[in-house]
Amino acid sequence: MTTALKAIVFDLDGTLYQEERLGEQVNQSAIDYVADLKGVPPEEAENLLQQTRARDCEGGTLSRAVVALGGTLKELHRRFAADCTPETMLKPDPRVQELLRALKKRYRLHLYTNNNRDLSGRIMERIGITGLMDRVFTIEDYWIPKPDRAIITDILSQIGCLPSETLFVGDRYDVDLAVPKTLGCAVLETRTTEELLTLADLVH
Repeated sequence: MTTALKAIVFDLDGTLYQEERLGEQVNQSAIDYVADLKGVPPEEAENLLQQTRARDCEGGTLSRAVVALGGTLKELHRRFAADCTPETMLKPDPRVQELLRALKKRYRLHLYTNNNRDLSGRIMERIGITGLMDRVFTIEDYWIPKPDRAIITDILSQIGCLPSETLFVGDRYDVDLAVPKTLGCAVLETRTTEELLTLADLVH
């Protein structure tokens, strides 16, 4: 793989940083949106979201569940951007910064996230990786949440790489990695920073 590899496509949330409190803010924002949509208490909205995600055979993402319950992605992400405060929770991890700088010397680095442009940019700024990605693809590029085969195909076309030349890195196999793998991409599931740091093997 290392001989053919030209590009690495990273997920953002849960992959390049881990912070449960920010995930809880995102989840609460979605609950409040569904509660407003349905005119129900937050506790009932949370149950609706959980049940809808459990029925989703394509990854059970929060975005898909909200849309299935009648919401829109644009309003959901407007709320995420307003409700979430990465500035109060995140800080740079020098190990991740060093890893990405080292990888960038050999590979083209890209980001593909289900998050919106505003919140993704603020997160990247807080963890100190702004400017390290050649391309950043967010939900706003397609307004279709992961996983989606056509989007992966389009991303490969836009970055100018064959599947065999591309590695996808993410923390959720079904959401981030299953589709790229079916297309012939290499994939790496990383649930902790320590697992992410094993990518240094590509450099050394």
